[in-house]
Amino acid sequence: MKKILILGASGFIGNALYKELCSYFDTYGTYYSNAKSFSKNQKFFEYDMELENIEILLENLKPTIIISALRGNFNAQVSTHFSIINHILKNDCKLIFISSANVFDGFTNYPSYEYDKTLSLSIYGRFKIKIENALLRLPNNKYTILRLPMVFGANSPRVLEIKNKIEFGVPLEVFPNVVINATEISKLTQQVHYLINRKKQGVFHLGSNDLTHQHDLITDIAEVLGYKNPLLKQVYDSNYDRFLAVLPKDNLLPKNLQVSIHQVIQSSIII
Repeated sequence: MKKILILGASGFIGNALYKELCSYFDTYGTYYSNAKSFSKNQKFFEYDMELENIEILLENLKPTIIISALRGNFNAQVSTHFSIINHILKNDCKLIFISSANVFDGFTNYPSYEYDKTLSLSIYGRFKIKIENALLRLPNNKYTILRLPMVFGANSPRVLEIKNKIEFGVPLEVFPNVVINATEISKLTQQVHYLINRKKQGVFHLGSNDLTHQHDLITDIAEVLGYKNPLLKQVYDSNYDRFLAVLPKDNLLPKNLQVSIHQVIQSSIII
C-alpha cells in the first residue's frame, strides 16, 4: 500500500485531501495550526517549517508519496521543498506539488496551458516558479505539479469570506475585466486521487474547462447563496480584459473528473 504524507493537512485543501485519501492509502499529515483538533490523531504530526527540518520526519516515516499543500513563509517553504527534493532523489518517493495559476500572472493576453513558459510579476507567483523549476529538473517519475486556480466549495475560505462580507455590509472586491477559471474542492480531491491511482506524472492544470469574468463568478456565487444584490467594489486595473486562467490541454483528465464553472458555483451550497 502507498504511504502518503500530506504537508499542510490542517489547511483547507490539505485536510480535504486527507479525508479523500485516508480510506484508500496509508495516509499521514502535518499540522501547524488547529493543534487541539489534530494532536490526538495518531496519523498527524506537528510540524513548524520555520523551526524544524522536514528531513527528520521523512526519514522516520518513509512515505512513498509526499503531497505539499503548505502555506506560510515563502522562504521557509522554498527551503523545505529543497530538502524534500534532496530526500526524494535518494529514496523511492515522489512529490506532488500544489502550485498556482499565479505562475502565469505576468501574462495577461491569453489563458495558459500546461507547458507554456511561466512568468510572474507577484512575489507569490515567483516563489511558486522557483520550486517548480527545481522540480522540472528532476526525473519525470519524481514529481507531479498541480496548478490550481481559485478553489471554492461550501466551506471554503473564499465562500466563507463572501458570506461574512455580505453579512457585515463590507463590499465584495470584484474585477470586471479579469477572465479566470476556477475549481471546487470535492472535484479537486477526486482528481488528485485519480492521479495517484494512475501514477500520473508531469504538469496538470486542475481548473474548469470554461472561463468567466471574476466579477461574474463572485456575483453568481453570492446569488446562489441567496444574496441578490451584494455591495460591490469594482476594481479596474486595465482598459482591456486580462486573463489569469490555467486551462488543461495536454494532460486531460477523464470527462467525469473535469469541472465547469457551473459546478463551481453550485458547489458553494451545502446540500
